[in-house]
Amino acid sequence: MTLKQTLAALKKAGTEQNRKVYINHGVGQNLYGVSYAELGKLSKSIGMDHDLALGLWDSGVHDARVLATYVADPKKLTAKGLDGWAKDLDNYVLTGALAGLVARSKLAQRKFEVWKNRKSEWIAAAAWDVLSELCAQEYNDGLENGSLTLKDGYCQEQIEIICAQIHSQPNRVRHCMNQALISLGVRNEKAHTEALKAASVIGKVSVDHGPTGCKTPDASSYMVKTMTHRINKKKKMEKALRGRNEAR
Repeated sequence: MTLKQTLAALKKAGTEQNRKVYINHGVGQNLYGVSYAELGKLSKSIGMDHDLALGLWDSGVHDARVLATYVADPKKLTAKGLDGWAKDLDNYVLTGALAGLVARSKLAQRKFEVWKNRKSEWIAAAAWDVLSELCAQEYNDGLENGSLTLKDGYCQEQIEIICAQIHSQPNRVRHCMNQALISLGVRNEKAHTEALKAASVIGKVSVDHGPTGCKTPDASSYMVKTMTHRINKKKKMEKALRGRNEAR
């Protein structure tokens, strides 16, 4: 699809109700109001098209920029190009979408290190979202010990940074650091113990979510619940495997 055709498809798929919802969540007025379901269908029909992604982002339309993060080629991302996109961030919806793309690239850890120290609230928030995404990728790939991308010592450093700095950070950065702490704390048992200690020191994290029903989760309870679920899931899988072996 051409850029013109894609923008036309996005505009057609948008609804006024979705526009109101997104605006309520901090997205600006330059949007069509396309649902995530429709964005997923459109991205699937397009496939990977990096040139189109560049054009979609340059359009300035919120929905087009989110779609750009779906169809961009992670292998073609450049540090300079990502820095340019990061400067355009102005809401948490797009920030999370860009972080998801960055986490799929070889630049992920480098961008995390650079962006986490930026004064811009949205760029710093994107950094911690990238770290959360990297932790999730490790688990989804069956590498709970972090051997794919992140090392235990490195993750411990980030837990210590979050513990020391979270309450002094801008609003949205606090939320993303809290989420990163949770993601770090469910990587493995050692990280879980260290993250729980940090969470007890941090205490309640106050975040203003505006006129929405969104809440910042309690890190400790969320980590414990997640780890318990994973342990039980692992036990069920091991039990099923033993049953198959005994039946042979």
